[in-house]
Amino acid sequence: MIEPVESRTAEDEARVAATAKAFRSRSRRVQLLRRLLPVLILVLAGGTISWVVLRTVMSDVERKAGTSREVRLDNPMFHGQDAQGRSFVIGAKGAVRDPATGRFRLIGPALRLNLGGRKVTTLTADGGTYDEVAKTVTIGPNVRISDGGTGFTLVTPEAVVNTSTGVVTGDKGVQGTGPLGTINASSYAIYEQGQRVVFSGTGDNKVRGTVNPARAN
Repeated sequence: MIEPVESRTAEDEARVAATAKAFRSRSRRVQLLRRLLPVLILVLAGGTISWVVLRTVMSDVERKAGTSREVRLDNPMFHGQDAQGRSFVIGAKGAVRDPATGRFRLIGPALRLNLGGRKVTTLTADGGTYDEVAKTVTIGPNVRISDGGTGFTLVTPEAVVNTSTGVVTGDKGVQGTGPLGTINASSYAIYEQGQRVVFSGTGDNKVRGTVNPARAN
């Protein structure tokens, strides 16, 4: 028969042994994690860096692929006619065709609208866009419109040419000078390839002009 004191001693020894065993097991796990943690950090960091590099390379490849699909033209000339059979020519120092939209981005565009004979209306600007499907040419900034029949010159930030009708419009302000005088307006419309020009004003930006009496008589 085991005495109570001896029984408690055995139980204490068993608990101490179990605790020591559990401590040794935790120590081994901690040591293992200490070895693995730096490796895991390096692997994760390496994966992140690799993904960033891969994404950068992929973006560069996609950008170059998109650029390679662009159609670039030097000194292009686009010829056409409006609905009444009057010819127009769209020239530029350069043009880049957007493969996604089919539009041409124009560099240094120069347009000629011809009524026949010697009367030619020319439009020049720093840049522009030719939308062949929509039949529009939008040019700007620094647009200069010269009418060969009257000698009148318009300066405006933007001009929109409807290649189907031949009508030229703009609503960002315009200043005109010619033999008869000067004019300032907020918007304008040129019809019949220069035969008729309509100026409009809005609010405080009314149409203002001066007349040269010597030329008006």
